[in-house]
Amino acid sequence: MEHIHLELVERAKSLLWGTEESISEIAYELGFEHPSHFTKIFKAKTGKSPSEYRNLN
Repeated sequence: MEHIHLELVERAKSLLWGTEESISEIAYELGFEHPSHFTKIFKAKTGKSPSEYRNLN
């Protein structure tokens, strides 16, 4: 499960910087049923929320 989460976070990073899709759209695209679950995993792995990460660029 850990490996899958890490892979999803890497894909999410690319989408956050490379697209204008909303965070919810990215979460659904990556297979998450609830965007809040995606946000929780992303923050646990990166130390930043998806919106904070997107604003770094």
